[in-house]
Amino acid sequence: MSEYKTRVLLVEDEDVARKTLAFYLNTIFDEVVVANDGDEGYSIIKENLQNNKEFDLVLTDLKMPNKNGMDMIEEILKIAPEQRFIIVSAHKNEEDLLKLINLRVLGYFVKPLNIDNMMEMLQKAKKEVLEDKKDSTKNSDLIELNKTYTYNLANDKLYNQENIVKLSKKESDILGVLIKNLGEVVSVETFKEQVWGDIDTNDSAFRTVMKRLKDKIIEDDFVISHKGYGYIIEKPFIK
Repeated sequence: MSEYKTRVLLVEDEDVARKTLAFYLNTIFDEVVVANDGDEGYSIIKENLQNNKEFDLVLTDLKMPNKNGMDMIEEILKIAPEQRFIIVSAHKNEEDLLKLINLRVLGYFVKPLNIDNMMEMLQKAKKEVLEDKKDSTKNSDLIELNKTYTYNLANDKLYNQENIVKLSKKESDILGVLIKNLGEVVSVETFKEQVWGDIDTNDSAFRTVMKRLKDKIIEDDFVISHKGYGYIIEKPFIK
C-alpha cells in the first residue's frame, strides 16, 4: 500500500454511468467524491481548496445540466491551475478536442466505456499522481539557503551543490538550531542551552564551534552575525 493517499472527484449527471464509474474508481483510488453536475463539481473543488485539501484527478462528463464540463474545467483551472482531468463523454468532437489541448487533460473516454482501456488509463493516471506526490514531498524537504548551499530536512544534512558538507556533531547541532529558527536571531544563550544543555557553558567553546562552522561555509556564508544579539539565517526560499 502506498504511503500517499489519492483523491478523485467524479462529475457525472447520468445515474448509471455515475455508479459504474464510482465503482471502478474506488478499486484504484483511496477516496472518490461524487458530483452530479459541473456546478456541484466546481463547488466541491472550491470548498476543498478553502480547507487546504485538493483532488489528484477530476473525472468529468462534458454534456451536463447547470454547468457543462468544459465551463467547469475552465473555472476550476482559475483556482487550481495544476488540476488534472480525464474526460468521459458520449461524444468526441473536434471542437471539444481543440479546447482541451491546452488544458491539463490526461485522457478522453467515449461512452459506452471500454472497461479494460479505462482501467489501464486510470492506473497510469494514478502512477503519475503518485510520482508527482513523491517528487513534491522530496522537494519540500529541501531548503535553499543561498545559491551555493542547500539543507535537507529529511536527513539533516548540509549540501554544497551536490556534495555533503562534513560537519562535526556540535557544528551540525548549531546549524540545526539556526534552521529550526529560520529568519530569527538566535542568542548565544539559546545555543548553549540547546547544543550543550548548559547555559553556563564557556563563551569561547561556543565561539570556537561557530567559527569552525562558518569556516566550512566561507565560500558563500549564510550565517549572519548580529553583534550583541546572536546569529541568524535569513528566511530562505523553500523549494
